[in-house]
Amino acid sequence: MTACIVGWAHLPFGKKEGEDAESMIVRVAADALADAGLEPTEIDAIYLGHFNGGFEKQDFTASLVLQADDRFRFTPATRVENACATGSAAVHQGIHLIEAKKAKRVLVVGVEKMTALPGKEIGETLLKASYLKEEAGIDGGFAGVFGQIAQQYFQRHGDQSDALARIAAKNHRNGVSNPYAQMRKDLGYEFCRNTSEKNPFVAGPLKRTDCSLVSDGAAAIVLSDVDTALSMDKAVVFRAAAQANDFLPLSKRDILKFEGCTAAWRKGLAQAGMSLDDLSLVETHDCFTIAELIEYEAMGLTKEGEGARAILEGWTEKDGKLPINPSGGLKSKGHPIGATGVSMHIMASMQLRGEAGDMQIKGATSAGIFNMGGAAVANFVSILEPLR
Repeated sequence: MTACIVGWAHLPFGKKEGEDAESMIVRVAADALADAGLEPTEIDAIYLGHFNGGFEKQDFTASLVLQADDRFRFTPATRVENACATGSAAVHQGIHLIEAKKAKRVLVVGVEKMTALPGKEIGETLLKASYLKEEAGIDGGFAGVFGQIAQQYFQRHGDQSDALARIAAKNHRNGVSNPYAQMRKDLGYEFCRNTSEKNPFVAGPLKRTDCSLVSDGAAAIVLSDVDTALSMDKAVVFRAAAQANDFLPLSKRDILKFEGCTAAWRKGLAQAGMSLDDLSLVETHDCFTIAELIEYEAMGLTKEGEGARAILEGWTEKDGKLPINPSGGLKSKGHPIGATGVSMHIMASMQLRGEAGDMQIKGATSAGIFNMGGAAVANFVSILEPLR
């Protein structure tokens, strides 16, 4: 690969009163550039990851990045959208431009303002990332979609309530150490395992603690080619950047297998010349705990139907054989759609630079990222390591 991450900026995720997408874009764009030690005139192209889908009325947003500095004027800026994988899609577009030698330095921003809408409308907006001809009638929005997936998984492989609660508890425990996380609270296994007034069932067997948070937030990274990165203060290089898209309708595939996730991981590991055993950690897309469970199987960590082993036997804990979501994941950090994939790349880069504070995995030398749009429809894998 020929692209590196040489700077970044990340807002704390959460409900941001008085801020819209524009204000968050401006903040992280300026801060990422400063972190990389670059001027706006040195950026060759801009990609903005922004799902929107009706969260805000302003729907033409690529050039909002230029609001960060007048010197960005006339820089090519393009908005990228790929449902919940929007952020990674924008990152990968930047990589492709650098690999094509059309740019040396690219600014990538991911953003979402979700909380301005009432709860019901948020659910309806998110459901646009499903196949509406078949799935529009599912109760509960996207939680309803994954509630059905969880129910079918339980029917095929047995009750996984213990495993899902362990995943939720792990990610909330990890999120305590993440200064950017929306919920920095160790909820504990017992709270996550049992239903209560504060943790009711939401959809099928999924409880509130099984669902990621509705969030506002933004994150940005600066990409460069390797030659440029060698002169920078910090640089993390892409060993792989792979994408695999699957059919949009759930009816056209076995939804319990996340085959697009498997395809993306196979492509990514092959590009990197690595195996899963070579990775120090993974940031994976836990929009719902059932998603993380199935991803254990799809990435090849366990056999099909045995994903529970990975969490119940401690494999994915911070001190396990493959720490997964040491940042707290979407579950704890929050899930502002367009910002999520960019955030995952920053979390991994912090680990590889030894700058992850209390999140740090000791001796981390490589990191995998899996970000998906829809129910394993748009699947992106990145594999990173320090440049030097």
